[in-house]
Amino acid sequence: MAIFDDEPKKKARPHEIGQDLSLLSVGELTERIGILRDEITRLENELRAKDSTKSAAEALFRRG
Repeated sequence: MAIFDDEPKKKARPHEIGQDLSLLSVGELTERIGILRDEITRLENELRAKDSTKSAAEALFRRG
């Protein structure tokens, strides 16, 4: 039995900006591209939501 069995295992980060990509396989690179595309979509959706909220607030204050 190992001494450190109870320590939580660190989850590997799927991608780190600027990391060395030379050791990654084609499959790993493809997977990371998918992860990053999904994240871009999520960020764009949030940006649109915030723009919508901002526009609504500006319209409300222009009325008064």
